[in-house]
Amino acid sequence: MKKTILSNEALSDFCMEFSLLIRAGVGTADALCLLAEESDGESAAFLAGLAARAEDGEQLSSVLDGAKVFPAYLVEMVRVGEQSGRLEEVFEGLANHYEAQGRLGRQIRNALLYPSILALLMLVVLVVLLAKVLPVFDQVFAQMGTGLTGLGGGLLQLGMILDACMPALCVVLALAVSTATAFTASAPLRMSFLSWWNRHHGEKGLSGKIATARFASALSMGLRSGLSMEAALETATPFAGDTAAAAGRMEDCRNRLFAGAGLAEALKESGLLPAGSCRLLALGFRSGSGDTVMAEIARRLEEEAEESIEEKVGRVEPALVIVTSFMIGAILLSVMLPLIHIMSAL
Repeated sequence: MKKTILSNEALSDFCMEFSLLIRAGVGTADALCLLAEESDGESAAFLAGLAARAEDGEQLSSVLDGAKVFPAYLVEMVRVGEQSGRLEEVFEGLANHYEAQGRLGRQIRNALLYPSILALLMLVVLVVLLAKVLPVFDQVFAQMGTGLTGLGGGLLQLGMILDACMPALCVVLALAVSTATAFTASAPLRMSFLSWWNRHHGEKGLSGKIATARFASALSMGLRSGLSMEAALETATPFAGDTAAAAGRMEDCRNRLFAGAGLAEALKESGLLPAGSCRLLALGFRSGSGDTVMAEIARRLEEEAEESIEEKVGRVEPALVIVTSFMIGAILLSVMLPLIHIMSAL
């Protein structure tokens, strides 16, 4: 197995299966053996290697850390579960956490991929109309002793330029298709792009909502695992965003906690979570169910992020169709109206 971080989906499946085995009273080494028996190929050999290390007395968190395919957050949470005796709850929470991350990741991928493919196809249609169809109409007009003028003439000149650049356009199209294919197939490439995007636009609109949802999910996971508020906040820090502003908010929240403020108040004053969510979290801590309330807050924020993604896609796709339809209609009318005028004069 290659030493690359497992996908969110694979991590969720692994954590859920492990949680079920621990709930059934199976030890960690035996659980890894059972998972290896249910797998095949490289996965079976990989899990068997982990099981062998666990049977030698090595702690599960150390085994997972040495595998180099599990994220540092998962390893740290497993270590917390071992220390607190809540390993089953930790794995169940991790399964839900990575399932939510995978769902968000799929929606982000679709939000970027589908409009890109649609825009690419419509661009191809426009190029074909300008470079191949308009010259045919020009020949028809020439046989009638006239030619395309005005908008039609300008579009014909543009089409001739595009036709002359067709080899270069084919190369660009091939690169665009290759990029879209690689983006769809390669999770590391998507993560690199999203990391770059978050560093430059992570504070704005949809990116900010996604970062907030991921931070809330990680914070909820920490609280459910039995961590203190300070430790849970620390483990959730990598999910808050890569921008300087996000780092500043995290530092402000830590300072407020160290000064004696409650977690809900610190999160609200630092701007890490919405005010409404913080009020709900404060009530949860007062009633002794802060971890449960935090899980509900994380679920709501994830739903809001997913709805925002769907809303963005719902706006972009119709806009692309409308704009392209208008352009195609303008091209056709620029040649059809003069042709109709000539035919009516004959």
